[in-house]
Amino acid sequence: MRGGFPGLRGRPRSRGSGRPGARARGSAGGLAARAGLVAAAVCAGVWLIGSGSAVTVRPPLPSAAEALSAQPLYPGSIDPLPGSPPVRIRIPSIRVDAPLTGLGLDRDGSLEVPPPARRELAGWYRDGTTPGATGTAVIAGHVDHASGPAVFYHLGALRRGAAVEVDRADGLTAVFTVHAVEVYDAGAFPDRRVYGPSPRAELRVITCGGAFSPRTGYQGNVVVFAHLTGTF
Repeated sequence: MRGGFPGLRGRPRSRGSGRPGARARGSAGGLAARAGLVAAAVCAGVWLIGSGSAVTVRPPLPSAAEALSAQPLYPGSIDPLPGSPPVRIRIPSIRVDAPLTGLGLDRDGSLEVPPPARRELAGWYRDGTTPGATGTAVIAGHVDHASGPAVFYHLGALRRGAAVEVDRADGLTAVFTVHAVEVYDAGAFPDRRVYGPSPRAELRVITCGGAFSPRTGYQGNVVVFAHLTGTF
């Protein structure tokens, strides 16, 4: 996978960012409040292209049964936590256990990607909400690598009710429950639906996915929607 993730041109910050002394850059809703916020991901699928097996090794996609409803439910939701930077993400049902690095924005406003050589590494949007705090936190990672699947290759296989665990610098682990998994074409990425503000502690986990072209790679993104339901 080459290139960035969907655009975050507002460069916002929200409460509970976990970065003391950092200057505020906007409200929690700033991620989706600007008309210029569009999906700009370029996901090449370098393993699929190199293997010549785009059909047989394509990563899983979510089913329609996992889509976000018009009035989403948040079963078991608990009060948000104070802000604290995340250090690791685990998704037991798809065997993800990965360290996290901070991600900023590229010049075009798209979210940076973790270093391509580190296929086991995921990243979090460090100028936004920290996972577990009030608002919408964002974690992103590669779907594949030149030599095979990367950290979020199986993200599209997640189902409603799955657990996502995020270890934080304050020693707490924030536990999120998935309430939807969707896939979007890059040209129709619903920025407000994905990045919009929330009065709860919510999490989005994003990777590349959707239709695949040997010439241009993945044509969209898989997005997991989850909400805070516990700590340990």
